[in-house]
Amino acid sequence: MTVMPQETPGLNWIKSSLSYANGNCVEVADLGAGNVGVRNSRYPGGAILQFTPAEWHAFVGGVLKGDFARFGRP
Repeated sequence: MTVMPQETPGLNWIKSSLSYANGNCVEVADLGAGNVGVRNSRYPGGAILQFTPAEWHAFVGGVLKGDFARFGRP
């Protein structure tokens, strides 16, 4: 993972259909060459986390398996 310091123009950012209307969510964009960008929707001009295809697939696989289900709960 690397951090891009600012928004790259022309990216198509999307949010999960489960995102709340209050803006507390992350957005994801295709950065090309299989790389994926992730940013905080509250700060669209802020830093972008950039993941390689292998990193992204490992993360999504963990989500699908439920590896992270315990996080974000009170």
